[in-house]
Amino acid sequence: MAKTDKKSNDPKASTKPSTKSSTPAAPKGQAIDIGISADHRAAIAKGLNGLLADTFTLYLTTHNFHWNVTGPMFNALHNMFMDQYTELWNAVDPIAERVRALGYPAIGSFADFAKASSLPDAPVEPPKAKEMIRILVAGHEAVARTARALYPLVDEASDEPSADLLTQRLDIHEKTAWMLRSLLEE
Repeated sequence: MAKTDKKSNDPKASTKPSTKSSTPAAPKGQAIDIGISADHRAAIAKGLNGLLADTFTLYLTTHNFHWNVTGPMFNALHNMFMDQYTELWNAVDPIAERVRALGYPAIGSFADFAKASSLPDAPVEPPKAKEMIRILVAGHEAVARTARALYPLVDEASDEPSADLLTQRLDIHEKTAWMLRSLLEE
């Protein structure tokens, strides 16, 4: 990421976020000059809020499945789902804090998460164990796609902390999807 964000070095560059973003505006009167333009910060914050929504939605689904799993794989899945929802719970804070470091509010309501997430909510009726696994595979793959889609913008802006966060999330979600898929093999 050797590129520099030229807009951030321009003293005439706007400190207001792009009007195209649905991310709430940065606080008024607080100039932020971290070497990333206001437009890039707004777009990255919006993308990270989407990642936050996906992560929280997957956390809720995984925790739901932990509570409601039944069948011959109960003990193994109950414990595996606990490890997975704990990891997801621990992931939401660094994502939200990165949004804040960029100068924007992190979303945090169920309504905001529902609007911003690319994942469906957990099924109303708990599915059978193998269907839970399939749903979680799809969820981890979707979160990986969300993180990967944001990467080119983060790279263009030379936003190394966000790139590092995305790389860590991609590694976790891809490995978790692989491990869950392994349980579906006959």
